[in-house]
Order: sequence, then C-alpha cells, then structure tokens
Amino acid sequence: MNAVSPDLDRRFRNAAADEGLLDAAYDFVDSPVGPLLVAASKRGVCRISYDADPERELDHLARDFGVRVLRSAKPIDPARRELDEYFEGTRREFDLPLDVALLADFNRRVLRELARVPYGEVVTYGELAARSARPRAARAVGMVMNRNPLPIILPCHRVIGANGKLTGYAGGLERKETLLRLEGAIL
Repeated sequence: MNAVSPDLDRRFRNAAADEGLLDAAYDFVDSPVGPLLVAASKRGVCRISYDADPERELDHLARDFGVRVLRSAKPIDPARRELDEYFEGTRREFDLPLDVALLADFNRRVLRELARVPYGEVVTYGELAARSARPRAARAVGMVMNRNPLPIILPCHRVIGANGKLTGYAGGLERKETLLRLEGAIL
C-alpha cells in the first residue's frame, strides 16, 4: 500500500477548503501558552482550545458545525498570523471574523462587551455583568467566561474578581497571568 505524500495531502486539504467543502477546518497553533487548537467555520473562527483532546474537539466541531471537519492549515492561517502578532506584542486588537452564532443571546451579549475591554486593561465579573445589562449576573458572566469558545481573541483573561484577584480561567490561572503580563496589565 502506498502512502500519500505530504505535498499531495496538503494540496487535498487546501482544495477541500478552497472549494468550500468543509463545515469546519482546524489546525494547531504554537504559542507561549502552549499549543492551541484553532478552528474556523465558514462564518469565521469558531473555537480556540487549550490542551485540546483532538478527538473530543473534533466530535464537538462535527456536532456543532457539521460532519465535514478536516485539519487544514489554510483556513486557519489568518488566525495564526494574528495570534502570532499578538504574542509578539505587535497586535492589540483582532480583526478576524468570528462565529458565535450557536451561543445563547446572553452569552453573545457578554462576549460582545468583553471584546470591548481594551488590551492591557481588566474588568471585574460584576462590571462586565453591568455592561451586559444584567448587573446582578456576575456569576452567570463567570459561567460565560468559563465556556468562552474563543479565549485570547475574546479576552476572558482580562476579567478578574471583585477583590482584584485572578480567579477562574478555563486555561488555568498560570496562562491567565501570562496573558495579562504580556499585555502589561499586571507587573
């Protein structure tokens, strides 16, 4: 049995993406906070995962976006470029199309307000709840942050506890601290 050459494999994956045959594409992006699984649907970047179990993530992508899921670098390249620039310190805002269509209205509203928190600044869960027109929903905001499908791009690392402490981060507090240090939000 003949193996497929890496060049033919790459061309196949690129052609599938170019022809719009994928419901979601994914690839892995190296970063200072570890490898990131980055996925994009036809609408935009739809998932960034730390410490991803690829099999589980692919199941989630297939369930959420459709069964035609393939590892293909080309659709992920714009996100890879912007994430690299962010980690190099040359990008403060992301200009990528995002796909959060599957999220509940409240979650989308919270993430929209989260996206407005400037680079290098922090906000409390309570402040973010108030900005989302639900001032008593700090715990609900915490749940949205915990389930944020697009960490880093939708910067849940910029949300801190009312006491000013770094609390809860799906990627781990060490990563949260690293991202905030990168942005100069903490010394």
